[in-house]
Amino acid sequence: MNFSTLLVEEFDGYTVLTLNRPNALNALNQKLLSELKDFVLSFKDSKQRALIVTGSGEKAFVAGADIKEMQELTPDQAHEMSLNGQETFQMLQDLPQVVIGAVNGFALGGGFELALACDFLIASEKAKFGLPEVSLGLIPGYGGTQRLSRVVGLKNASYLALTGEMIKADKA
Repeated sequence: MNFSTLLVEEFDGYTVLTLNRPNALNALNQKLLSELKDFVLSFKDSKQRALIVTGSGEKAFVAGADIKEMQELTPDQAHEMSLNGQETFQMLQDLPQVVIGAVNGFALGGGFELALACDFLIASEKAKFGLPEVSLGLIPGYGGTQRLSRVVGLKNASYLALTGEMIKADKA
């Protein structure tokens, strides 16, 4: 499969999937989500034992949803994008292979939600996690509030979801 927003490298027993929109800090737009869904659908039947998900560039794993694109969407289109993201991240979480998130920078908003859909995370010292969309009056739209509370407990999840505070890798 050819992708314009994903780089796929296969090795013996595992695959590295790189979200590749470095000029947009790998922000999730409709194209990237669509390609990610197509990749996950094809990968689930793969003989590979593991998938490593990372972001291109040195600044971000995924810096969230593409807010510029979202501003152009109608409410119905935005709702559809949210449902698509939820479905795609759930499919990623449900893969039979081990999914490792290699967080190499910002994992914010949708990027944090994507990281939470992985089985476990390896984070560089530059990694920062958070849900800053709440400061824009938006709620996490890809299932992150549910996944976050399961991972860090209700009180910690509530704090992050209500404040929009970013936390560094060592605290996370």
